[in-house]
Amino acid sequence: MLQLQNISKQYDHKVVLDDINLEIQTGEIVSLLGPSGSGKTTLLNIILGLTTMNRGKVIFNDVDLTNVPMKRRGFNIVFQDYALFPNLNAYDNIVYGLRNKKEVVSEKEIQDYIEFLGLKPHLAKKIGELSGGQKQRVALARTLVTKPKILLLDEPLSALDGVIKESIKQRIQLIAKEFKLTTIIVTHDPEEALTLSDKIVIINEGTIAQFGTPHEIINQPSNHFVEEFILKQLHIKRQNIYNLFGDNYA
Repeated sequence: MLQLQNISKQYDHKVVLDDINLEIQTGEIVSLLGPSGSGKTTLLNIILGLTTMNRGKVIFNDVDLTNVPMKRRGFNIVFQDYALFPNLNAYDNIVYGLRNKKEVVSEKEIQDYIEFLGLKPHLAKKIGELSGGQKQRVALARTLVTKPKILLLDEPLSALDGVIKESIKQRIQLIAKEFKLTTIIVTHDPEEALTLSDKIVIINEGTIAQFGTPHEIINQPSNHFVEEFILKQLHIKRQNIYNLFGDNYA
């Protein structure tokens, strides 16, 4: 379980996060959802250990990680732009992160991840020869082979559309289920969050506006901001939301 306790962050006297408290269970997919500048990416970076906080604690499985550096936390992230090496082929990108890993990962395990993500036909291709969805799967494989304790994803679907987006969404859900891997996603898109996540953290101006399941967010919005943000971003009327997301949210 990941616990965030009383987390606050300021930049030049501007409050970016204000007293954030969360508990995320093992194996859950949780989306950090909010408008631009709400603080969701800062919170993701604090969990990762990339950004320090002014106050609060990050606790994972009862171990206080607050002052533990990023490399020793055992978490890993897939960045929005994938951060792949264009001079390497897909396979070399996937195994690149293992160079500095003390834990031995067998070739069979690597191939299992490759098979799981459907990348076998693309291993010899350079990154420039891959589609957007294939690049995203290579980035996911590169992260998974390091066996992260928590998987962090920064806008994983923003560069994708249509069938490819749905395919990657399903892969993320399968990864979380198959490996019981806690997965935390930053997104600005309510539709992505509602259809992908077990729970959603809606952040507004550095505070948690609501934390709940998609069902709770849709049926019991905690305040006017939550309701208006969801509806405006989806460009739909209140009465049509059930038709869009089906009986699971009715």
